[in-house]
Order: sequence, then structure tokens, then C-alpha cells
Amino acid sequence: MASQFGAASSSPSIQSWTYHVFLSFRGEDTRNTFTGHLHGLRRGEDISSALLKAIEESKISVIVISENYASSKWCLEELVKIMQCKESKQQIVCPIFYKVDPSDVRKKTGSFDQALAQHDDLEKVEQWKRALTKAGNLSGWPFSQERMNLNSLVKLLKRFHNKYQTLHI
Repeated sequence: MASQFGAASSSPSIQSWTYHVFLSFRGEDTRNTFTGHLHGLRRGEDISSALLKAIEESKISVIVISENYASSKWCLEELVKIMQCKESKQQIVCPIFYKVDPSDVRKKTGSFDQALAQHDDLEKVEQWKRALTKAGNLSGWPFSQERMNLNSLVKLLKRFHNKYQTLHI
């Protein structure tokens, strides 16, 4: 999901962003807590190249890494794209570790190891593992509360804003 804004620049050396924030999350883990309050793709809607393009056009990506995140190949594809944009476009990436230990993400242990073992394409799995390691190594916010609601998300994003001074919440 991306929040849109117009920040075109006349200077070719400055990145022009179409969106403020792209939010990557596993719906089944977070839809009934806080991401259900946000607008974006509707449940069952196709994820396509347009979604990957939205990642490229976003200034910031917030990755809500939850227990079943790695069981979704689309979440993993988003993660790979986000990490590529972090490197190539200097996109700001903010991981939220929602009821998971960042070391499990980094080391691909627990539910992450189990989920990756279920995927067939070994080349893709290696790509996803690298992206998970990179995301797990980023400074982010562990969030272990049973119920994360919209107010909790706003507080977390305000902390993120204070760190980067880039969001208008």
C-alpha cells in the first residue's frame, strides 16, 4: 500500500517520489489489528507489476514482518524489491518486527525457516533469504503487543518521523 503525494523536482539529480510510504505486510497476521484500518489493496485483489512499481516510486517502505510473512511469496517478492530500492534509490526502509524476534528474521529460524522450506523455487528462496537477512539487520521496532491498533501505529510512525524528519503524520 502506498500513500501518494506529488514531490516532483526540477533537478535531475534529486529523486522524484510518487508516494510517501509503501507498507508491506502479511494480511492474515495484521489485518484484524492495525493494517485493516489502512486503505490500499482490497483482500483478494491481484498483486502485480503495478505494486512493484509503487515500491519503486515510494520514498519510504515500512515492512511489517510478522510470523507468517515468509509464507507469502508476494510478501517476499515485495521485500526483495524494497531491499533493491534501498540500495539503488536510497529508499528509507523501516522494519516493524510484529510479534517476531528480529534474530529469527536475520537467521531465518523458527517460522521463517519453516515457511521458506515450503517454497519450491530454490533460486527464489536464496534471493528471499538474502532479503530477510538484510531486513533483519536493519534497525527497526520490535512490537510484541497482542493488539496493535491504529493509535499504536501512529505512535510508532511518529517515532520513525522523529528519526528521519520526513513523514507528515
